[in-house]
Amino acid sequence: MDIPRMGVPDKLAERMSMAEQHEYLRARFSRRTMIRGGAVTLGAVTGGAFVAGGTAQAAVPTQRTAPATEAVDGAYVAPFGRHLAYGNDPRTEITVSWQVPVAVKKPFIRIGAHPTALSRKIDAEVRALHTPAGVGASGDHTQYYVHAKLTHLRPGQTYYYGVGHQGFDPAEPHLLGTLGTFTTAPAHKTPFTFTAFGDQGVSYHALANDSLILGQNPAFHLHAGDIAYGDPAGQGKAEDTGFDSRTWDQFLAQTESVAKQIPWMVSYGNHDMEAWYSPNGYGGEEARWNLPDNGPDKANLPGVYSFVYGNTAIISLDPNDVSFEIPANLGISGGTQTKWFEAQLKKFRATKDIDFVIVFFHHCAYCTSTAHASEGGVRQEWVPLFEKYQVDLVINGHNHQYERTDVIKGNEVTKKLPIGGTAYSETEGVVYVTAGAAGRSLYAFSAPDSYEGHENEVDSVASFINLKDGKQNETVTWSRVRYLNYSFLRVDVQPAAQGHYATLKVQGIAETGDRIDHFTVARRAK
Repeated sequence: MDIPRMGVPDKLAERMSMAEQHEYLRARFSRRTMIRGGAVTLGAVTGGAFVAGGTAQAAVPTQRTAPATEAVDGAYVAPFGRHLAYGNDPRTEITVSWQVPVAVKKPFIRIGAHPTALSRKIDAEVRALHTPAGVGASGDHTQYYVHAKLTHLRPGQTYYYGVGHQGFDPAEPHLLGTLGTFTTAPAHKTPFTFTAFGDQGVSYHALANDSLILGQNPAFHLHAGDIAYGDPAGQGKAEDTGFDSRTWDQFLAQTESVAKQIPWMVSYGNHDMEAWYSPNGYGGEEARWNLPDNGPDKANLPGVYSFVYGNTAIISLDPNDVSFEIPANLGISGGTQTKWFEAQLKKFRATKDIDFVIVFFHHCAYCTSTAHASEGGVRQEWVPLFEKYQVDLVINGHNHQYERTDVIKGNEVTKKLPIGGTAYSETEGVVYVTAGAAGRSLYAFSAPDSYEGHENEVDSVASFINLKDGKQNETVTWSRVRYLNYSFLRVDVQPAAQGHYATLKVQGIAETGDRIDHFTVARRAK
C-alpha cells in the first residue's frame, strides 16, 4: 500500500529514504532509552542453530535498546506461530520458525520419521526484536522469534517435528498434540501444486483464505509481499493508528494452521519495510523469517532469493529497490539485484531439468487497479528480462484484487488469452497475475468485473503507470480477467517427457471456493 511512517512525522517521511527514517527514529528514541538506563545491542539471545552434520547458523544482528526480559519457568510457556521455509535446496533443507511470548532457556526442535520417534534434538536460535514505547502504537516490548535450520534431510521425505525449550518438551506424551509435519521436495520431476497471494494481513478473510489453501494441499505457498501490516496505512491521516509490531503476533498465530506444515515463502512489499529496526527497513523481517540466503551479495535485500522444486524454478524479487511510486528504498541495491536476477534466469534456462521459471514479487508490472495500477520501475528494469528469458508466469500483489492479463510482449498484447486458454511462453510472451486479495480491504477497477461465469469483456481500460516524474495515464488492452473480491492463486505443475509439453494449470479461486479464472501455460520439456 502506502509509505510507512512508524513514528516519523508525515511530512518528513514523505521526503525521507528508509535509511533516513531509521536514523531519525534511532536518534529520537535511543536517546530517551539511554537516559532511562543505558542502551545495549544484542543479536541472538542464545547461540546459533546447530544441525547434526551441518554448520552453525549465525544470528541476524538486531539492535535493541532495552535489557532482555529475564527467562521464566519454561513449563508455563508454549510456543506459537510456527512457520516453515525452504533453505537453498528444498530437497534437503528447511527452517522451522516459531515464537515464544517471553524469553526461554535452551530452545530446541525435535525431529523424526515418526511422531513417537523424535529422538533427534537440535538447538535453536532466538532473535529478539525490541520495540520501545513511542515507535508506533504499542508500548515498550520485546518479541522472541526462534529458528532451527535443518540440513542433510532426505528428498521426498515426510518428517514429524516438535518445538520446545527447557521445561517444555514436545516429545512428552501430553504434548504430542503440538507436533507438526513437513515434506521435503522430491529428488526428481513429479506433478505438484503450489498456491500464491499477496497483501494478507490479519482478518476474517485472511483466515478464510488460509483455510482454503490448506485444503489445496500445496507443496509450498508464495506470499507476494505486504505480509502482516504491522504498519497498516501510512497516509498521514488523523485516524491512522500507526505501527504496531504486535500485529505480527496475531498474524503468525493466524497463519500457523497452514504454515506449520506448508513452507510459507515470502517476498517483501512496501509495508514490510519498518524503519525502526534497520536502515534498509528489513531488520524486523530478518528476525521473523529465515529464507534462502542465495540472493545477490551485498545487495541489502534479504527477501531476494531463488529455489527449485521439481522442474520449476521460483525467484523472489524486491521491487522496493526499483519502485518509482514508493521510493523509500529506490536504488538500494545499486543495480546488483537486477544483475543477479538476469544471472539466475540465464542459469535456470540452461539447466536441463528445469522447464518453468516463475517470478513473484509485490509491485505490479501490469494492473488496472485505481489504487496503484502499474509500476514503471518494474517495467523498466525487469519486464525486458522476463521477455528475453521467456519467464512463464509473473505473480504480484500490491493491488487488492485479482487481475490477469493476456499474453504480453513489448508492452503489447501478442495473444488474447480467454478464460480456459493456453499460452505458449517460449514464443508468445508473458502472462501476469495480480493476486493481491488475500485479506486486506479491497480496492477498485475502472472497468467492470469480468471473470469465469460472469464475463464482461471490454476492448480497452483506462489506467495509469507510476513513473519517475509521477503518474502517467494509459489506455490498455491487456486486462483480460478482473475480480473484485477475496481470492488466491492455485498452480498445478505437470511435467512431461522430453519434447512433449509440460504445463502450468493456473486457477484463480475465490474465498467462496468458486473458480474465477483458469488458463494454461505450456512449454516443451527439456
